[in-house]
Amino acid sequence: MTLLVKAMPTGEAIVKVTPQTAHWKHVGFEARRLAAGATTRIELPADREGCLVILTGTVDVRVGEASWQGLGGRASVFDDTSPHAVYAPPSSVYEIVASTDAEIAVASAPASGKHGVRHIEPSTMKRSVRGTGANTRYVCDILPETEPAESLLVVEVLTPAGHSSSYPPHKHDTDALPEESVLEETYYHRVDPPQGFAFQRVYTDTRDIDESMAVGDHDVVMVPRGYHPVVMPHGYRGYYLNVMAGPRREWHFRNDPAHEWMIAR
Repeated sequence: MTLLVKAMPTGEAIVKVTPQTAHWKHVGFEARRLAAGATTRIELPADREGCLVILTGTVDVRVGEASWQGLGGRASVFDDTSPHAVYAPPSSVYEIVASTDAEIAVASAPASGKHGVRHIEPSTMKRSVRGTGANTRYVCDILPETEPAESLLVVEVLTPAGHSSSYPPHKHDTDALPEESVLEETYYHRVDPPQGFAFQRVYTDTRDIDESMAVGDHDVVMVPRGYHPVVMPHGYRGYYLNVMAGPRREWHFRNDPAHEWMIAR
């Protein structure tokens, strides 16, 4: 089984990962493209919460009795601004109408319905810089563990051309809190210019998983376990939307000991 899920080049459905197709328990992800004026519905199962992220364009969103107009506004995921998002509990239905051409994503994970639907405003999202030199990248926490949800963690990262990201290689596949937690993860990649590619490797200490991938625009990489660094070639900058979920909603990771030497430099 390959960990790379290739995007559909045309049509509404771009890419989709379910626990069944990924052969895991927690993370679900899909991305859709909408033409101006188009409508779509996304139904959450009775045991899964969701986080809708408006990646580009402007849409109106209704979830039950709650509704919002004109969410979004980014022309590109590479714009220097945070996205709009809408959290919804299990059994919710997202009804979405595109005011402009738009790209949306929905993350899902197990939940029992402890939290109500809400709009997550861009102004509430923490933005930060990680790394130094050619390991610098720019992070936006869309749904971190400090904000209400039962399982989901959602974050987006911009990686400049010629830079590494999710680096030094780290993993979160062992229940050893507070040092490390168990979290499945998806990477939804965008590349600028779009004819480019990223490199991503997923590998374990024992190398029972060791897969290196050339990742195109809109592709998804699944990380069931293991280390998972990303590198952008010269001339192409990268974006990825991360979705994580596991038995506990805590993000603690362990760096690959073979590469930790670079952190002190």
